[in-house]
Amino acid sequence: MYKSLIRPFLFLFQPENAHHLTFFMMKVINVLPLGRAIFSLAYSQKNKGQETELFGLKFPNKVGLAAGLDKNAEAIDMFAAMGFGFVEIGTVTPKPQSGNPKPRLFRLKDDQALINRMGFNNDGVVVIKKRLEKRKSNILVGGNIGKNKVTPNNEAVNDYIICFNELFDVVDYFVVNVSSPNTPGLRELQEKKPLSNILNTLMAENKKRPVTKPILLKIAPDLSEEQLVDIIDIVNETQIAGVIATNTTIDRAGLKTSEAKVETIGAGGLSGKPVQSKSTEVIKFLHDKSKGSFPIIGVGGINSGESALEKVEAGASLVQVYSGFIYEGPKLIARINKTLA
Repeated sequence: MYKSLIRPFLFLFQPENAHHLTFFMMKVINVLPLGRAIFSLAYSQKNKGQETELFGLKFPNKVGLAAGLDKNAEAIDMFAAMGFGFVEIGTVTPKPQSGNPKPRLFRLKDDQALINRMGFNNDGVVVIKKRLEKRKSNILVGGNIGKNKVTPNNEAVNDYIICFNELFDVVDYFVVNVSSPNTPGLRELQEKKPLSNILNTLMAENKKRPVTKPILLKIAPDLSEEQLVDIIDIVNETQIAGVIATNTTIDRAGLKTSEAKVETIGAGGLSGKPVQSKSTEVIKFLHDKSKGSFPIIGVGGINSGESALEKVEAGASLVQVYSGFIYEGPKLIARINKTLA
């Protein structure tokens, strides 16, 4: 029903408007008597998968929702009802920010892809924390954290500390996002010295707690092999829990969409099927070069059970979906779980 009825309807709207409409509908279902229970019966019960224990957490299945779709933790209970094994919210920044000017989200239908330059638009860590405190499901939640646009890079670590401390009691793991192409200068923080500083500072903050939380690093698919070797060294030196590979790409090679249309869209991160091979290559490189010394969550171009299996065979322990979920709908979760089983 999703691909024959719901998706064609949603695709009549501009992408960001379709996103808001979808979340409105999910909120309505969530508050209706038995709404979420019926939704769960239709989807969640069919999405059973392999339970996986990773960095001290038990994931009911290997399929998660990637950061960026539920930035503000508005629909966690509905995503739980769909059968996701975990949900990653954010990217969350200390202060609310509106993001980049609209339009900033674009569909490339021929490529089953999206281009976005959202710019970390979110309600800010205080509001998002309150929403997380009110959620009803017990699904595992990751907190993807970043810096505000107005914060200079030499002070970025302070933004990550604020988000870490505010969200500590309401998320199960953290993801440090220094790889979005849509915040000016952010990717410079992937360089060895500033990145080591951020991660070491967060790990020190983490160790002050009676019980620590896993901290992961999300990286871009556009890093050179030399930079990826640096990432391996940093993970091993800082002793963070693992890596999420990968974020969106700035590469536009090999698209079916016309070059003129892509140029008209302009800057932004490309996600979806065109990123599949690039992200898998990064996963395999990290896994092989590190000899599997840390867990990897694979994301990028997953739109089928087979493309998810490709990530797992390359070295990923879990997978996340975003663009593939928008194009394929909730049944994608069951198809991935069936293939991985």
